[in-house]
Amino acid sequence: MDEAFQKGARAIKSKGMKSLFFTAWLQVFLVALNTWQIANGKFVGALLVGFGISLAWTFNIKRIAIGNWAKRLVYSTGACLGTASGILLANWIY
Repeated sequence: MDEAFQKGARAIKSKGMKSLFFTAWLQVFLVALNTWQIANGKFVGALLVGFGISLAWTFNIKRIAIGNWAKRLVYSTGACLGTASGILLANWIY
């Protein structure tokens, strides 16, 4: 492995990157779930999840706004997997 790849791998394993990944995953997971709920008339669930989306966003905004490329890629990967998870959960619940 080359040195740049190893450095990137170490950065992603750090606690801050794991937290960033999780909060991105959580936010987009909730957005995907909420989109399905709204489209299918599950309004009470949509209201509760909408609150969760906004709360998750308050944790994400500062970290990603001033982040570097590694943080942006970790955030985007978490968001991508959050989309898939939200869709899967919505289909499983309903």
